[in-house]
Amino acid sequence: MVVQNESRVNEFVLSGLSSNHALELALFAFFIVIYVFILLGNTLIVFTIACDRCLHTPMYFFLSNLSFIDVCHSSVVMPKMLADFLVEKKTISFGECIAQMFFLHLFACTEIFLLTVMAYDRYAAICNPMHYSTLMSRRVCLKLATAMWLGGLVHSVALTALTLNLPYCGPNAIDNFFCDVPLVIKLACADTFVFEVLIISNSGLISVVCFVVLVVSYVVILVSLRNHFSEGRHKALSTCAAHLTVVTFFLGHCIFIYLRPAKSLAADKVVSVFFTAVAPLLNPVIYTLRNEDMQNALRKLLRRQVYAREK
Repeated sequence: MVVQNESRVNEFVLSGLSSNHALELALFAFFIVIYVFILLGNTLIVFTIACDRCLHTPMYFFLSNLSFIDVCHSSVVMPKMLADFLVEKKTISFGECIAQMFFLHLFACTEIFLLTVMAYDRYAAICNPMHYSTLMSRRVCLKLATAMWLGGLVHSVALTALTLNLPYCGPNAIDNFFCDVPLVIKLACADTFVFEVLIISNSGLISVVCFVVLVVSYVVILVSLRNHFSEGRHKALSTCAAHLTVVTFFLGHCIFIYLRPAKSLAADKVVSVFFTAVAPLLNPVIYTLRNEDMQNALRKLLRRQVYAREK
């Protein structure tokens, strides 16, 4: 609060995705459909898992967490982006910008940890099936969920504190459609080299380390699948492929943005769209259309609703 009062910058100007009004209206129609699908799809996953006792397993417990995070993550950025498509001057107040960065990194970092936990869950289920119930008991799952949320919170508080520690007294144009730490600290009226190093060592290393852990986990899983029967191998490969698709889209953005100096590139906006809109949409598409258990649960839920109406 003290930094904000002393700062000469009260608001930031966002460049948005385009300066062409006709194109912005088309983008508004396109992205509002995507946002509705994100909300409905991920909410349906959470509701279905909560209602079907057959899905009360560690894998689906973490999947429901992933869906919840995707709803929150996309809602931090997309409503503001949609509103800005309809106005000529796209501004965001200093406080709103800081809040957007805080929640963006809270949900993004928590999702990175969650994807890593989900990889460990698949590793335990496929490579240690005899001890799976012990390795991934309800108590262990709750501890892992608590740890990943606390980790995301610590990460977000640290980055927000670093950003607030800098003075902002002049430039206020952000070359993107949302506030992010590298874009904001670039506008500070001070030498930000140390802060950039801290960001790379924080966000960049978290992304790289988790990505390496994920890749190693799936390599071990794929090697171990050679000894499984064809039907079980196919199901496990399908699950791993779904996880890897989500991981590639999500962590690819984090590594691209946070493992380099704070400067704008032409590809930043495209990569950011995949990060904020495409990745959260992939979750319901992949886990419902490709997952037989989820399809069966959805059919049961639909039949239950139809029966309740007829009754």
